[in-house]
Amino acid sequence: MKHILLLFLAISALTCAQDKEPLLGETDWQRQMNADFKDATKSPLEDRDRKDFKGLDFFKFDSAYVVKAKLKRTPDEKPFKMKTTTERLANYVKYGVITFDLKGNQHELNIYQNLDLLEKPGYEDYLFLPFLDNTNGEESYSGGRYVEARIPNDDTILIDFNTAYNPYCAYNEKYSCPIVPRVNYLDAEVKAGVKAFHKH
Repeated sequence: MKHILLLFLAISALTCAQDKEPLLGETDWQRQMNADFKDATKSPLEDRDRKDFKGLDFFKFDSAYVVKAKLKRTPDEKPFKMKTTTERLANYVKYGVITFDLKGNQHELNIYQNLDLLEKPGYEDYLFLPFLDNTNGEESYSGGRYVEARIPNDDTILIDFNTAYNPYCAYNEKYSCPIVPRVNYLDAEVKAGVKAFHKH
């Protein structure tokens, strides 16, 4: 009887393990994104999209899109209101300009600080890099994507375009998302990060 019970428990455990699908993604960041999107308390997805959600579509990880950029701080910039997809205006300041080499070409982008986030614990050194590139509207979201970074101690900043993600309004219109400033257009195909999302 004891053996039968143990066998039953083993089969039950195996069945439960099979029911719990492993998280998709080739990097920890991709798996974490998929976990958050499946989690009803964190996910930006509409209920009908989350119900059948298996995982986001990512470009394959490519170390060529992990770049060491030169950061030129711009401490005299005045705060400004960044337009969003709704009537809300978001409070930002240009923190600096980054220059970097991507696949043999030199590029320059503005990097920003969200002034409303500065008060939140853990966001004191948070930087926001919204960008447009030549995959927008085809392989990636038409409105551009975002990358997050942290203020470095020196003038070298690591930017990982493999962690480029879509604004939440790409998934659900109820969100108010900063619109990427035109000055942050990258004349290149950034085949890294999250691809376009196709709603049901």
